[in-house]
Amino acid sequence: MAAVGDQTLGRSSFSRATSNPATSSTGATGVKVGPNSVAFVSSGIPDLDRILGGGFLLGSVVMIMEDADAPHHLLLRRCFMAQGVVHKQPLLFAGPMMEPRLFLGTLPARVSSSKEDGRHRTMGVGASSDGQTNDEGLRIAWQYKKYFGDEKTSRADSKQEFSNDFDLRKPLERHLLSVHNIECVSTQDADTLSDLQDCCSTFLSKLPRKDTRNLTAGRIAIQSLCAPQCGYFEKDWDMVSFIRSVKAMVRSSNSVAVITFPSTILSNSFCKRWQHLADTLLSIKAIPDEDKNLAKLLTGYQDMVGFLHVHKVAQTNSQVPVILEASTLSLKLRKRRSLALERLNQAPVDGSSGPSSAASGSCSSSQGSQLDF
Repeated sequence: MAAVGDQTLGRSSFSRATSNPATSSTGATGVKVGPNSVAFVSSGIPDLDRILGGGFLLGSVVMIMEDADAPHHLLLRRCFMAQGVVHKQPLLFAGPMMEPRLFLGTLPARVSSSKEDGRHRTMGVGASSDGQTNDEGLRIAWQYKKYFGDEKTSRADSKQEFSNDFDLRKPLERHLLSVHNIECVSTQDADTLSDLQDCCSTFLSKLPRKDTRNLTAGRIAIQSLCAPQCGYFEKDWDMVSFIRSVKAMVRSSNSVAVITFPSTILSNSFCKRWQHLADTLLSIKAIPDEDKNLAKLLTGYQDMVGFLHVHKVAQTNSQVPVILEASTLSLKLRKRRSLALERLNQAPVDGSSGPSSAASGSCSSSQGSQLDF
């Protein structure tokens, strides 16, 4: 079977350059096959997909530790859900609210094609942002559009793009939310997790793991699983049992589950148990307002809205772990609308006051820093 998978990947690697990576060897929109025949779905943030080695691994549980100071975890979950809706993938959302379907109205819309978006796609990640390079890239892109046609290019991008940029200022189109493959469950005032577990089981039973050319990937998004407004709030072992059950069901299905939880509510022992149960573990930390020390230490501090820390990355069919360039990344809003993740860069040291000030401003002198450069 391994030889067959390698031959399939080999044929796809010699395909025409015009093919989009979203349409992988599985033939499913929004699913990408990586090394060792593992499949990924997009997190809805292109930078995060690149950092994790392709996106969220199909058949894995992603857990995000919420920050009590700011709801930045909602940005990640909205992009994850919006990406699934755009790809018309089955979606199950559960949250501690009376009308969870109203949360769908907060999902962001795809960034419309414009000169600014064409500039970002042409530059790529980590490219220069000077105007001369951007204008040259736009001229090259326009030359290609003359031959392929603007309408055909935009239609192909909207249908086959693996990961989209989302405009957090605009809501998702309503006609995309009127489909029948979106389910919403309320966990508020629920005494037990049995109803939510049954919903997950029914949802995942429609997405069995099988090696076909037209598989359908599903997404589960659970918000604040251990929220105090839930009736099962103090039933710690029941919540651990629920996560284990969901993890087993997701592992044998073509789906990804993203669970967010306020880690400060749980005890230290149970918080560690939750973290060990996660295949991919992320945490969000807000930036303190007007932190003068961080402003001197980091470049671009004024554009940051928070920090994202990658604790663990899921891996399957591989003995080589994913080596991250940095485990702590800055969370920014590109042009005040789409999320971007960047490595932390140390600000230049001001040596005008002599060597003593340079030594005090160096990165090595900061004690107890949680930032990873």
